[in-house]
Amino acid sequence: MNKIMKQVQKMQAEMLKVQESLRDKTVEASAGGGAVTVVANGHQEITRVTIAPEAVDPNDVSMLEDMVLAAVNEALRKSQELAASELEKVTGGLNLPGIPGMGMKF
Repeated sequence: MNKIMKQVQKMQAEMLKVQESLRDKTVEASAGGGAVTVVANGHQEITRVTIAPEAVDPNDVSMLEDMVLAAVNEALRKSQELAASELEKVTGGLNLPGIPGMGMKF
């Protein structure tokens, strides 16, 4: 039993390190053929939005809004996949309820 507790504590420490490192890892998504690009970190935080000047059409703002929304959603999806993948390396694929990246958001 003592051995199991030590393994659990080790896993918890490793998971904390991974969670901290996710802030420095990024994913990128784009929409409109690259007209809008969004970067998110492993904590599902948007860190950068880039909009190409030719994507800005004052007569069609809704298209730009749609591209931004699509790129943001894709970046967040990729960020969640990144977090789950990194944490899975520590947990060995165990689905641990309440653990960020294992089905729950940060």
